[in-house]
Amino acid sequence: MAESNTDKAWIAKELSWLSFNDRVLQEAADPSVPIIQRIRYLGIFSNNLDEFFRVRVADVRRLAAFSTPSKQEEYKQLLEEIRQKVLKLQHRFESTYNANLKELRRRKIYVINEKQLDDSQIEYVRNYFHAHIQQELVPIVLDEANPMPELNDASIYLAIKLSYQGQTRFALLEVPTTRIERFVRIPGRNGKKGKVLIALENMIRVCLPQVFRGVFPLDSAEAYTIKLTRDAELELGEEVTQTFVEKMTQSLKRRRKGDPVRFVYDAQMPNDMLEYLVRRLGLGRLDSMIPGGRYHNSKDFMRFPNLGPAYLDSKSLPKIRVPEIDAADNILSCMRERDLLLFYPYHSFDYLTDLLKTAAIDPAVKSIRISLYRVASNSHVVDALLNAVANHKEVTVVVELQARFDEEANIALSQRLTDGGVNVILGVPGLKVHSKLISISRQEGSVQKYYSHVGTGNFNEKTAEVYTDFSLLTYDQAIGDEVAKVFDFIAYTYKRHNFQHLAVSPLNSRDRVIENVQAEIDAAKRGDECGITLKCNNLVDRELVDKLYEASQAGVPIRLIVRGMCSLVPGVKGLSENIEAISIVDGFLEHPRVYIFRNSGKPRYYISSADLMTRNIDFRVEVTCPIYSPELQQRIQSIIDIQWADNVKARLIDPSQTNAFRPRKKSAPKVRSQLQIHSYLESGKLPRLAKLDYKARNKSKKTKKKRG
Repeated sequence: MAESNTDKAWIAKELSWLSFNDRVLQEAADPSVPIIQRIRYLGIFSNNLDEFFRVRVADVRRLAAFSTPSKQEEYKQLLEEIRQKVLKLQHRFESTYNANLKELRRRKIYVINEKQLDDSQIEYVRNYFHAHIQQELVPIVLDEANPMPELNDASIYLAIKLSYQGQTRFALLEVPTTRIERFVRIPGRNGKKGKVLIALENMIRVCLPQVFRGVFPLDSAEAYTIKLTRDAELELGEEVTQTFVEKMTQSLKRRRKGDPVRFVYDAQMPNDMLEYLVRRLGLGRLDSMIPGGRYHNSKDFMRFPNLGPAYLDSKSLPKIRVPEIDAADNILSCMRERDLLLFYPYHSFDYLTDLLKTAAIDPAVKSIRISLYRVASNSHVVDALLNAVANHKEVTVVVELQARFDEEANIALSQRLTDGGVNVILGVPGLKVHSKLISISRQEGSVQKYYSHVGTGNFNEKTAEVYTDFSLLTYDQAIGDEVAKVFDFIAYTYKRHNFQHLAVSPLNSRDRVIENVQAEIDAAKRGDECGITLKCNNLVDRELVDKLYEASQAGVPIRLIVRGMCSLVPGVKGLSENIEAISIVDGFLEHPRVYIFRNSGKPRYYISSADLMTRNIDFRVEVTCPIYSPELQQRIQSIIDIQWADNVKARLIDPSQTNAFRPRKKSAPKVRSQLQIHSYLESGKLPRLAKLDYKARNKSKKTKKKRG
């Protein structure tokens, strides 16, 4: 069997993901980022790491336990590499946290612990504890005769060592951060007004004797923070007599008892307590045990309050209006005139909800079909769909119950929609429905016409404020017909449709991407204009990575903008020297997927819900849509060119995964792409940027070969 290119150059996706989270941590340490936002980046880093262990490390752990003996060692080695990299990141997290605390103090904002309180603050803390905290606490004294309590992996716990009359007992106490804010503002010293915060667990430490209410005649009580992370895999089973919702509900209950995959503990914890907890929790050699500081569950930093002036926090960008929509009678009439491309969060998500609200009351609209993966709480999208039913429209909603960590919310959503008269489809057996589609059918004369939406992000007002995503709104009937066919495929998976315009996973997405890359290879060999630009969240599919290596070896210049995991190794001589890759981490989370192929001077532009991962291409319902409008093609090209020119927030993806910022010449203007894109969409004027000329580059390489 021939050796694949990826055997020579391949970065394990888990290690690549840790490099992405390293970029988030870089933002937390960047002095140019406002200090409050830096603190929140610490929360994002921590939240990301929680999910990483619950999902990705849990997968590797299962493979290490159940693979063939030859593979087991490989996965065990990967687990150790992950552990070592996490330990380094944890160390950098602690130093970054301490540096940011110092910066807060410089701004007269103080985050203090229980040992830094004066008498007046101690009195305030005790009063607050009795009024708000004590009734929420449920301490558990541990006993060998009783089973270990099941720890909630969304929570942090205080592991408490109780010493009295020469005896030692251990106890656990869940810190009630879901019901009380983690950071509580208290008065300054001597009761004066101040900008002082204390963590909830430190308030509990002050009042530990009250927690045990004199049950033990305590000589001392020491509390150390711990956090347990569990495997988040759902086991749905094969019970044919159960409904899918019942299976999902039972599996969610089992998730709460999933195997531990990470145990984070205060490094100052006494050895006897650590050994006791490790034994009672059943932690094994495949589990990651991470010593850290006294604060865990740092995801709560994402809600860190700004007690100072506004400039200490990130400045929000004003929404950009779309004049053609605003000037039209309604958004449907505007779609009849031209294709529309919204780019969140620069544009308002209200345009999308306006589309659904308009369709809900338009007498000529007969039906609305939509696929929902994640929605906001109190969703206006859902309200509009229920209103459409009230206006006698036929409404069909595909609700994906397997949207990870939103399963319970989506079960409740499906019930609400069903109760409201909506025809609900609960996904596709064996596949996740991840496409972002709307199909509105409208009677126009004697003909039914389609108004369609194809997007890269969820129908979620909340995430649309912080995720960048494209929404194509089109009256193109050829695309509309195929969008409708996707809904038919979801409802009746045994039906097979011929898609000429859309690439639909799992039917033809892989073939379509391979065909486009091969066309660029053929163009390079002919000396035609060629080139590939891919913007995505993750690039980890081996076949596609191999194909891109082949394209690079053929002389095709390739630009990659990959936010997260990238298993491809760019810049390797003789293999990937024509591939350049960057990752952009900034105030907005880069989420769209855009694929551009130069196609011998007749470029093809696509937006997609699918990342370049095996699961997205082969095991989900995803849609990649061509952009046919020359105006919208140019807009996408301009946005990508601005991103490629970023020399402020762009990091180089290189073989050593150093996450070095892209170098900038002193004479070159700073290009922070997210700000430049806002300016471009607002003014319509593209800033002066150095563009990559694919044709010239190819000729240059051919000339070099001839000279050689």
